[in-house]
Amino acid sequence: MKSALEKLLEANRWRIKTGKLASQNNDGFRGHFLVPMEGELWHVRLSDEMGWFHVSVTNAQKRALPTWRVMNRVKEAFFADDTWACQFFPAKADHLNDEQNCLHIWAPIDEKLPTPHYVLV
Repeated sequence: MKSALEKLLEANRWRIKTGKLASQNNDGFRGHFLVPMEGELWHVRLSDEMGWFHVSVTNAQKRALPTWRVMNRVKEAFFADDTWACQFFPAKADHLNDEQNCLHIWAPIDEKLPTPHYVLV
């Protein structure tokens, strides 16, 4: 089983290190990454704010919504093996759509995410 730190150290090879989206390896779970998957480049943004680890995923080459397979591979690349994470579907009144063709993965930083029994997932 790999920890979040081990996953992040491996993912640093994809970190954007120049230009306006630049971040450094010591920025931890914050920054922008270009990740090759499924024959395409995916822009992955990491943040750890307000009690949540957050990952957003967009296609860096064309307007295409990430597939479940891409989202699953991003989750596997950036979260510890024992971490449960989720996608949220907010109430209509709370829905924001700042970027088309972008999906998000969330995991609480200091709390356990309530989850159904694994056989239900």
